[in-house]
Amino acid sequence: MSKQLYEVGEQPPVGEVPEKMHAWLVRADRFGKPTEAFQKEVVATPSIADDEVLVYVMAAGINYNNVWAAMGIPVNVIAARNKNGEPEDFHIGGSDASGIVYKIGKDVTNVKVGDEVVMHCGTFDRNCAWVKKGGDPMYSPSFKIWGYETNYGSFAQFTRVQGHQCMPKPKHMNWEESAAYALVAATAWRMLHGWESSSVKKGDVALIWGGAGGLGSMAIQIAKAVGATSVAVVSGEDKYDYCMKLGAKGCINRNEFDHWGMLPHWKDNAGYAKWLKGVRGFGAKIWEVLGEKRAPNIIFEHPGETTIPSSIFVCETGGMVVVCAGTTGYNATVDLRYLWMRQKRLQGSHFANTVQCNEMNQLALSGQLDPCMSRAFTYEELPVAHQLMADNKHPHGNMSVLIGAPGFGLGASGKPAVTTVHPTLPKGDVHTTPHPYPMSEPLPSIEPAEALTIADDGTKVRDLMHRGIISCTPDDTVGAVAKIMVDKEIHAVVVMEQGKATGVVSQTDMVLARQGRTPDQARSMKASEVMTPGCATCDADMLLSDAVSLMTGRRMHRLVVTEKDQPVGVISMTDVVRKIIG
Repeated sequence: MSKQLYEVGEQPPVGEVPEKMHAWLVRADRFGKPTEAFQKEVVATPSIADDEVLVYVMAAGINYNNVWAAMGIPVNVIAARNKNGEPEDFHIGGSDASGIVYKIGKDVTNVKVGDEVVMHCGTFDRNCAWVKKGGDPMYSPSFKIWGYETNYGSFAQFTRVQGHQCMPKPKHMNWEESAAYALVAATAWRMLHGWESSSVKKGDVALIWGGAGGLGSMAIQIAKAVGATSVAVVSGEDKYDYCMKLGAKGCINRNEFDHWGMLPHWKDNAGYAKWLKGVRGFGAKIWEVLGEKRAPNIIFEHPGETTIPSSIFVCETGGMVVVCAGTTGYNATVDLRYLWMRQKRLQGSHFANTVQCNEMNQLALSGQLDPCMSRAFTYEELPVAHQLMADNKHPHGNMSVLIGAPGFGLGASGKPAVTTVHPTLPKGDVHTTPHPYPMSEPLPSIEPAEALTIADDGTKVRDLMHRGIISCTPDDTVGAVAKIMVDKEIHAVVVMEQGKATGVVSQTDMVLARQGRTPDQARSMKASEVMTPGCATCDADMLLSDAVSLMTGRRMHRLVVTEKDQPVGVISMTDVVRKIIG
């Protein structure tokens, strides 16, 4: 071996692996801003297993997951790997890359030394029982995202990957372009093609949320390639041309509508009617774009909380809403009637398996998939690229950074079979939506885990509750119940029957009952007709923090307090607020 370490941009002879390499590292003692967390260091070049490949990295893609890795939230990826027995006290990120194969394990057959490759980010244990019996590796408990959940990602001169991750590099793309698309395009491919009879096909209509973003731009092109018609939802008319050059038939500006968010309460007739008017207007806009009254067969979702109700409503009978993220929040509400009566499908999707990644890559190889690269950075600018993402100031589309390539625009060696227009967004285009959480944020499971430490001062419900039940009977009139509320200066009355609490009449229930009725008609109704049946209760000895979680989880403001299963009082959010502010 001629040298132990090569400088950045100085490519070793193909097949020669130096002992050391340059890399951008994150360490736990500097978690925080990406511009501070990422620092250049020299480390040992990693060894490889029999099913692994060592790739000399020419360029690496920039994704949100390593913004979170740099910050150390919501997961300390270094500590997570140390817990599983991996000794390194550092993280080398990077989940997209292009490069050249320098070494292969003895069991690798799909690539050879010298091959130019791009890499997908899905890894798994080939000895996993699920995988060995032919199961989709995406469902394996061993599945991990390379360069986020695994170490030795693409932000170094050499990266360690499993053999199946390597795919042919499109010859017509330069190094930085080919490093930018695999993660988002593979995710979009599985969403649109991974679900049997619900997969997108010729003649379908696909509604694409965030059409100008990394995921959406891939989805539009994938839909176009199969002969489907896509309608893109974007944040402004300045993005229309971009999406239509990618292949969308037309676009919808989401800012023309204001019905977004969680569904109104099912008893709120006026609120639901307003939401219904808004979502019907949104559906009519889809018809306008299409030029015919057709509902989308498949809806490409990732905003989540603010858009899921609308997506399910406008989806075709028997169609599918497929979701891979929740950029606006995870607690989406669903009117289940539209799922069961119209037999629609709400499908979750996460990245893609090796077969799907290679199917996607065929589009890239043929020239039918533009990487939609918006900006490339130098090696020295890697922390800056992540900081732009952290600050939500990065350009739309996909970004990459040079690693081993000595300059921009290098690496292209051919022309595509199909020539497509490379779209660009106007200068100064800004993001107006939050960025997503990592693709692989750990979820609660039934497996044993470390005990969580919860901050709690020990206050119990009995310490703040109002003892005594202010109640009415099911046959009392709404007018009588309203008088009780006014006289007692309270917001809700418990409905009692034979010594048991059977429901609650709140001021909200009364207001909703008034809709469509005269005051006299509303006053004459019985409490049993307007009450919310059932009674949300908590025990007097319950921790106050648990009671608060119960109220927020059910979107309510009060609980009936019980002792030995008998109602004895009430605890409300007002009581909690008084404690908080002293």
